[in-house]
Amino acid sequence: LISSATKSLRMETEILEKKLQDAQMKLAEKDGDREKEIQSLKRLISELEFQLTMEKSNSESFLDKLRKEIKHKSDELEKLTQEKTQLIHSLSQVQEENSLLQDTVRRECEERFELTAALGRARDQVLELRRLSGTLP
Repeated sequence: LISSATKSLRMETEILEKKLQDAQMKLAEKDGDREKEIQSLKRLISELEFQLTMEKSNSESFLDKLRKEIKHKSDELEKLTQEKTQLIHSLSQVQEENSLLQDTVRRECEERFELTAALGRARDQVLELRRLSGTLP
């Protein structure tokens, strides 16, 4: 009975040892797979960090370009605003001068009209005097 129980326990021990070895092999295999996955994830993280760094660099470069362009456009706008102000001032002066010239032309035309009317009256008077002097002895 003892011999049978010992034999049975040995067989059971062998089965358990085999199961333990199988479990240890599977565990080692899983550890290897996990280590490969960790390495793969580390590579992916490195690549993503590099991409992030590149994107950040590109973003900063793009922002710098935009800032420079905005500064340039702002300066250009300021210059154009000054030119506009000067043009408005010049236009105002030209309009004032034009108004003065129009008044001068209007007065001269009125004077010419008055002189033409006076000349017509004088001519009529001369003609009247000639006619009258022609009828007098």
